[in-house]
Amino acid sequence: MLTFTLRRIASGVGLLIVISALAYTLLFFSSSSIARNILGDQATPEQIALKEAELGLDQPLLVRYLGWVGSALQGDLGRSWFNGEPVTETIQSRLPVTLVLMIVSIVLVAVIAAVLGVLAAVRRGWVDQTVQVGAVIGDAIPGFVLAIFLVTIFAVNLGWFPAVATIRPGAGAEAWIVSLTLPVIAIVVNYVTSSAQQIRSAVIKELEKDYVRTLRSRGLSEREIVLRNVLRSAAPAGLTVLSLQFIGLLGGVIILEQVFAIPGIGALAVNATVLSDIPLVMGVVIITVVIVMIVNLLVDIAQGALNPKVRLS
Repeated sequence: MLTFTLRRIASGVGLLIVISALAYTLLFFSSSSIARNILGDQATPEQIALKEAELGLDQPLLVRYLGWVGSALQGDLGRSWFNGEPVTETIQSRLPVTLVLMIVSIVLVAVIAAVLGVLAAVRRGWVDQTVQVGAVIGDAIPGFVLAIFLVTIFAVNLGWFPAVATIRPGAGAEAWIVSLTLPVIAIVVNYVTSSAQQIRSAVIKELEKDYVRTLRSRGLSEREIVLRNVLRSAAPAGLTVLSLQFIGLLGGVIILEQVFAIPGIGALAVNATVLSDIPLVMGVVIITVVIVMIVNLLVDIAQGALNPKVRLS
């Protein structure tokens, strides 16, 4: 198990290096007007040249990238070129909001989807048909459309929730709950039925295998077979779907945070990209890749624990 885990960590570090190099290269070719954006249209060519030298924009790509890597390895992701705040502190203030939104949503999706998927696979009939129709509807409706619908009905018309997030530094639990309720509902409704359909298919596939018939012939109840044996065998497929959805949420929350004005990492990424604030963009890219690495590692470890054959692949 230790070798399996170390191999996954090594592949994750390699992925981090490749993505950071690609991201920095792409940002390098879009950094020609950054000094003018910072100083304004009235800046003289001399002032722009001085600013570019101050930011290191006059240096070759490889020198700039290696300098950034050296600082990053020491825990210093630099400072924002526009407000001078340390990138690490800025991300630390925004990341908890996004993580809470994503983790609460994916946990609810996992629980509800598992229940619906197992019920659909075991009972079939109208439950199965409802899950399949719901999966089609959930895939057809974009998350931001659902978010706008929820804001219009429950925030603007009924006034049950604030139309924009009230999460601020030092805000209490009530502000977090009322601000994240509608975004969480939008994510759960958008993701749960498609996850339930994947779990349903995995459970049905397991129920058709010979070992299940053997267990039935021994007199075990259907509930005991499903809870003790089938769910364990079908869990890897469910974990894979949920991990892909969690990673996909990293992109989806960018739009949701804009709709609900949530001060999370998605809104920060959008603003930093619009301003070409390279240190901040690179910081967001790195933290996003690290989150993806951690999620993939946890899923791989869980699948390796559930199915030893995975460790050999």
